[in-house]
Amino acid sequence: MTWSEMQPLLEQACWDTLYMVGWSTLIAVVGGLPLGVLLVLTDRGGLLQNTVLNKVIGQVVNIARSMPFIILMVALMGFTRSITGTTIGREAAIVPLAIGAIPFFARLVETAVREVDGGLVEAVQSMGGNTWTVVRKVLVPESLPSLIASTTTTIVALIGYSAMAGTVGAGGLGDIAIRYGYQRFETELMWITVGILAVVISLIQFAGDYAARGLHRRGGRSGAAPRLRLLKSRAPANAGSQASAGPGPVDGSAEAPATDIGKVA
Repeated sequence: MTWSEMQPLLEQACWDTLYMVGWSTLIAVVGGLPLGVLLVLTDRGGLLQNTVLNKVIGQVVNIARSMPFIILMVALMGFTRSITGTTIGREAAIVPLAIGAIPFFARLVETAVREVDGGLVEAVQSMGGNTWTVVRKVLVPESLPSLIASTTTTIVALIGYSAMAGTVGAGGLGDIAIRYGYQRFETELMWITVGILAVVISLIQFAGDYAARGLHRRGGRSGAAPRLRLLKSRAPANAGSQASAGPGPVDGSAEAPATDIGKVA
């Protein structure tokens, strides 16, 4: 097979792979982020402690993660057909790809959120912040570098899954490698496909690592500290604590405690 014959096949396969991985990643992030945060909030000692709910969600996530992707695709064929009307092609492949990636990403989110300093959570609560405020102003912003790294890991895993989906007619680079490289003994085309996959994965990993390092250098907060100052603490409680602490501001205003919290954050 000449290069003029390979080129259109490879171009279409690259676009199919990017299409499948892009939509699957978006669905995985939208579904896995709240699921991972919920696993932390409902755990023992969490803000929404619910041991039963935590164990149920954890078991569902564990079962979904333990299932090999090729088996998951076969098991979801009926569900995939009911949504897309078919079980082959790139649109059909998005369904099992997304469902397989959601629990994977949720566990990565759980690990990232658990690394957030508990003192920041207590600081927001002391200023009257509720659970949603804690999630929005502390847990997600402070864990953002780790969340970006988790997203990068998920994208790389989905590229591997999409190549595997090519074995059942999903399209993409995996389909090219199987149909031409394996079944038709086009070894050169197969190795070109492998090289393209390696380059794409390397570029995605580099971009993800660069973004995560950039946020780490900025403190990983993305402006969380200024927003924390917008939460005014209750004056009577803080006035009492200031009086017991000894000499200091005696006007009972909330400005001094808010400045201290900004420094903690």
